[in-house]
Amino acid sequence: MEFKNIDEQIIQKYKEDETLMVRLFVQWCANFDLDPQVLYHRAYPAQSINVLLKEVIESDDGFDELHIGNETMLDVLQMFGNDDLAFVVADEIQRLEK
Repeated sequence: MEFKNIDEQIIQKYKEDETLMVRLFVQWCANFDLDPQVLYHRAYPAQSINVLLKEVIESDDGFDELHIGNETMLDVLQMFGNDDLAFVVADEIQRLEK
């Protein structure tokens, strides 16, 4: 029984961390007036709508004052294995710096 509880805690923690990653991505996009769904679709064109991304976009979570640095955003995406999305974000960073 104890192992099941630990497994559930690990899964819950991962979900919380994943939600935070998506919130940071949405806020980073807002900071630069970018559409997070467009960027996500460019990174993962074969995937259907990301439900978590949609939920985060629709919620008003009060992150408006938070500025996410470009390197931080790339690091967070890569930490979660979102390399394709990190590549799209890196392209946007280059485009924005021009």
